[in-house]
Formats: sequence, structure tokens, C-alpha cells
Amino acid sequence: MSYSSSVYLTGKKYFNFLTQEKNNNLPKWTKGQIKKTQTIKKLVCASGPHFLVWKKPNKLEFYQKDKKKRKYQLPKNETIKDLVSSLHTYLILTESGKVWSLASSNRNKEVPLLDADQSTFEKIRPVTFFEEKKLFVNSVIMGAGSGYYLCNGGQLYASGSNLHGSLGLGKYGGRKPMPVYVQDKVTKIFAGTYSSSFFFITSQPDLLYACGKNSNYQLGIDSINVAQISPTDVQKFKGSEILTVSSSCHHSILITNGGQTYSCGNGEANGHGVTKKIFTLIPQLKEKKAVQLETGISRTLALTYQNELYGWGFENSQLPTDESNLNKLPTKINLPGFFTNYLGSKDLIRISCGARVSFLYLDFKNTLSEDLRILYESKKFCDCEIGTLRNQIPVHKSLIECRTKLTIDQIQKKLFVEKSINKEQILSFLKWIYYDEISEIEKLEQTFNLLELTFPPSVDNTIEKDIAQLYQDDDSKDFKILVKIENEKEEDEEEDEEDNYEEIPVHKFILYARSGLFRAMFDYVNEKDNTNKIQDYTNKSIESLEILIKYFYTNSIELTADQDPKLIVDELSDAVEYYQLNDQFNFEMNY
Repeated sequence: MSYSSSVYLTGKKYFNFLTQEKNNNLPKWTKGQIKKTQTIKKLVCASGPHFLVWKKPNKLEFYQKDKKKRKYQLPKNETIKDLVSSLHTYLILTESGKVWSLASSNRNKEVPLLDADQSTFEKIRPVTFFEEKKLFVNSVIMGAGSGYYLCNGGQLYASGSNLHGSLGLGKYGGRKPMPVYVQDKVTKIFAGTYSSSFFFITSQPDLLYACGKNSNYQLGIDSINVAQISPTDVQKFKGSEILTVSSSCHHSILITNGGQTYSCGNGEANGHGVTKKIFTLIPQLKEKKAVQLETGISRTLALTYQNELYGWGFENSQLPTDESNLNKLPTKINLPGFFTNYLGSKDLIRISCGARVSFLYLDFKNTLSEDLRILYESKKFCDCEIGTLRNQIPVHKSLIECRTKLTIDQIQKKLFVEKSINKEQILSFLKWIYYDEISEIEKLEQTFNLLELTFPPSVDNTIEKDIAQLYQDDDSKDFKILVKIENEKEEDEEEDEEDNYEEIPVHKFILYARSGLFRAMFDYVNEKDNTNKIQDYTNKSIESLEILIKYFYTNSIELTADQDPKLIVDELSDAVEYYQLNDQFNFEMNY
């Protein structure tokens, strides 16, 4: 996701997780231990009885069985982008492209990075390798004892255990305590928490590469090879872009961007019931659109677009001898009532698989990015065009200039000079402009270089920060909200209607993107209409409305010391419903 989703606890009160019933690998539901009203962004659990929770921009909490909760905080200038886990190691990636580690060497199976003998869960430590090499890490994943790091230039690095050649270095065995170079021109990387295999794709989004353990055909390579020590191409998926891959001890699962689910490997765990040497479509899920996969040691959970949950496989790393403890085919798992009561039509369930426990929670996407994606797709209120001579694409001038720090004229001159820039490259660039999507790295980098912009974009060049800066740009604001005010007048003083209103200047496209009310209103108005004002009818104070408008730009509510938080929140509650904000909105109160 892109990666900036805001995830809530179920009902905002509990973690809810799956545990195994006796003689049945399908999960049952029980409530977790955390009972404070709070929000989280992501939860990951490793093989041990512990899990790590990402809270707020730079805060984490660590829960371990029968031990006191630990809290960690990264430096204030670091914002977490993602976290991943495997065995006894957690890796934290920040928006600045830096990597941090939290690890314990209790069993000497994990990749603690840095001095292994000193690795504990007491503190998070920075991995200085990438910073010293001046590399910006775009994504991280972990396999069983291995870590993989994809830099924004497409360079793939790996560290940790090389058992079964799982680092892809052309060698078998050994360990690499610090990251080493593996491959160039990589666009996406995949692995499994308990797998000695890893996968990646390059600029061909339908062609999969893999290396590592293939003793059960879990790489999708039609030849038994205990150690595939160098990356090799696996198969194409008929023009379908690969969304995600997840692997375990005995099998691998893959989803395409169309939601089709494929698997290969041992028949006891792959969802087919029979061994598959190459990735093959799972019949029971053929009509389902899968959106997420999670594998434990030898089991799989799959979520569909309709929030249906399916599970299959078995519990431990050893093949079961008791058939009653085995579910070879995907079986639907009913969600409990206490969970579905909180499930909205646009909510998406998220899961995180540990060795013997899986956590379930709701995924709320970043509302600003999602709202601006709606704006981008609508093409409403575009006031200029950019592109090549043959391909002119309508855009919003103030947004383009805010994000690039260039004028439209400057951009146009550079695009017209460079004839090799095509429409696909412009569209890829605009996806970054509107909602921070970084895809087709080579094409995007070419456009950045042409415009003399820094690639990859810096941590200060995100959609959140740029739109927040746009809030300060009064000169580019093209619309006004009129708020009625009460004026005290002398008895003989004439009343001027205009004196009864105060104006709040805004950008029209921001109103359209962020408010369902304005979206519906503007859809009924001819875009050529010169009307640039609208009266507010909520009867709320101008103070509350100004705070709400600022939320449209900053995604947070900021109060000053002299403002009553309870009063403001109470006033905003009705306004939120009136203005029809994104169903997934979340006010982060800063005061």
C-alpha cells in the first residue's frame, strides 16, 4: 500500500485473533488482551510468542507472553513506512529510506543485523549500511532467517541465512551478517515468514523469478532442487500483473492484480489437495477475487474483496499423520458477529500470521491519498494541461506546481523538448503527483530526470506534506465558503448583507476530493459556471469550520491552547456527517 494505511483495532477496542482448535487447523475467534481505545497502523507477529504493533508515525509497542509491554520511539524526524517480521527479528523501514532492526539472538536463527551476540528486544537499532552507501530503501521483506531490501534504483540486497541458497548469491549455505548485492532492475519482492525461498519481479510485471528451497516444488519450478542458489525465471501469468506472493515450508501462493489465486507445492498444504509442480489456479477460489494472502508455517489464510476469509493447510512444519488435522482445500471461515458489526461496506480486513496465531483487524486506507485518487480519476475542475505535443492530459495547476516546485510553463517546455517521453510515462508521473504511487520505476525516473527533480522523492516530498503547504498558498485558492456571523449594530445603522458573512478561501478541487457533499453538489453544476462562492448552512462556528477546512489539507486537527477540545469535537461531529467525509476518516488530535 503504498504504503500509508491507517489500521484500527476491531471496534476500536480490541485486538481479535485466531487460535487453533484441538484436532482442527481452522481457527476460532477469541478476544485479545488490549482493551484501551486506540488506533494502530500495522501489526506483525513472528514465530515466538510475541508481536510488534506500529502506532502513530514513529511509535511501536512490543507484546511478549507473560512479560511487560515494551514501547519504542524512533527519532522525531523519522516516520515509519512499514515493518516486517520473521522468526525472532523485526525490520522497520522509515520514509527516509532507512532500516532499523529489533531482534533477539536467543535461538541464533534470525538475522539480527549488527552485533548478533548483543541483539535483544530491549531497543531498536539503526542499520547504517544503506545510509553509508547512500542507498534509499523502498521496501523490505523477510524470509526464514533472511532479510531482503529493495532500493529505489531497483537494486536488490539481502542478508542473513543463505541456507538452500535463499539469498540468491549463487552459493549454498553460510550467513551474511550485513546486506550484500543480489540483483538489479527489480521492482517488487516477496517472501514468507517461515520460508527459505524468495520471489521477485522486474520491469515485466507478469514474469516471476525465484530462488531458494524447492524440495516440495514451492518455487513453482518443475524440477526437484533442494537448493536453487541463483534467481531463475519461474513462469509468466498471461499478461496479468502479479500482486503478491507468499510462501511457507511446503508451498507458495500467488495473487494476480485481477484477484486470481494460484499455488504450487505439496498437496497437503497448497489448496489443491494434490502436489502441483508449477503455479496453478486454485479451483475453489476461481470465482473469488482475493486481495490478501498470509501463510503460517504450513497453512494459508486468504481474504477476498467481499471480506470472505478462507483457510487451508495444517499447523506444524511436519506433515500431519492424522487426516482429521488436515484441511487440504480452501474452507470458508465464518467471521464472528462482534467483528462484522463494525465492518463497513468499504472496510477491508487485514490479517497477520504468526506460527500458531493470526491477528485480525480492519484496514482504513490513507484518506487523503484515496480522496485525491478519486479526483485524479474524475478529471474534475482541471485548469490546465501537461504532456507531449500529441498527448495533452488535463491536470490541476496548483497541485502540479505544489508537488514539483516548478511552474506549468517550465514543465511543458521540458516535456516538449524531450520527444522520447510518452503518454505512459506522463501517466505514471501523475499517479505520483496525485496519490504518491511509485510504480514503473524506470519510466518514472526518466520523467524525474527530465524535469530535473530528485529521484527517488525525498521524505519531505510526500502528498501529505505538499498538500499541507498548499493550504498556506492563498494566491492559488479559487473558491470561498461564506460563513454567516452575528454583527452587533447600532439601531440607526444600515445593515449590509455582505457584512454578515466571513469568507474562508479554499481550492475548489480540494473540496471536490475530500467532501462527498461538495462532490455531489459540483457534479450538478456546470464546470463552466463562474460561481466561486457557496454559503455554509451548518450553523457551526467559523472556528470549527476553519479547523475542518484545515483538516481537508492536513489530515489532522490542530487546536491551540485556548480552544476547548471537547467543544470543537462536538461541533465537528455534525459537520463531518453534513460534509460527507470519507467513511474511513480519522481525526488525529494535536494539541
